[in-house]
Amino acid sequence: QVQLVESGGGLVQAGGSLRLSCAASGSIFNINAMGWYRQAPGKQRELVTAITSGGSTNDVDSVKGRFTISRDAAKNTVYLQMNSLKPEDTAVYYCYADVHLRPGYASNHYWGQGTQVTVSS
Repeated sequence: QVQLVESGGGLVQAGGSLRLSCAASGSIFNINAMGWYRQAPGKQRELVTAITSGGSTNDVDSVKGRFTISRDAAKNTVYLQMNSLKPEDTAVYYCYADVHLRPGYASNHYWGQGTQVTVSS
């Protein structure tokens, strides 16, 4: 099995910054991609950003220029640097990883427990 442990959420004023971390552990052969989703109250979960094993990134338009995803492949860890935060960024942020447990087998999706990010106006 694979476990994803997130850290770094909290309360910040608008315009401030936070850095989220997510470390994957367990029976990992390799990780195709890791990233972050978020879910605000009353809204559907949405993809915020992701990074592939090759280093390609994909950001939702609303966070471009403000959020930066990075990874430490050796540690199976992904980071989300969030700058210029806005009240509309308030949500529970979930880390995910697309993981191969064994060579030649399909990958599986794993989720972290979620971390609350609250941006006050």
